[in-house]
Amino acid sequence: MSHFAKLDANNIVVFVTVGRDEDDGKEAELSARTGDVYKQTSYNTRGGVYYLPNSNTPSPDQSKAFRKNYAGLGYTYRADLDAFVPPQPSPNCVLNTTTCLWECPDT
Repeated sequence: MSHFAKLDANNIVVFVTVGRDEDDGKEAELSARTGDVYKQTSYNTRGGVYYLPNSNTPSPDQSKAFRKNYAGLGYTYRADLDAFVPPQPSPNCVLNTTTCLWECPDT
């Protein structure tokens, strides 16, 4: 099942929807059809690792890891990283560009 994130003018995720299996890899067609910008996202990808469905077990097939993180509302799509990045939790957190997750110093 394909999932797609709708982006606003600032590349912020404003909506995530489930697509049809035949829509897999067709974000450009979906965007052209709707007039909005959509980017495909992988439901089971976190920190650049693809996990087996409904588990915390990394999949042996990491070719399914896509765009570092499953897109959520408020996430930013970073074209330079081809990744979805969650909102920064605090100003002192630093983005790990490998996982596209924020690393925060201990408080």
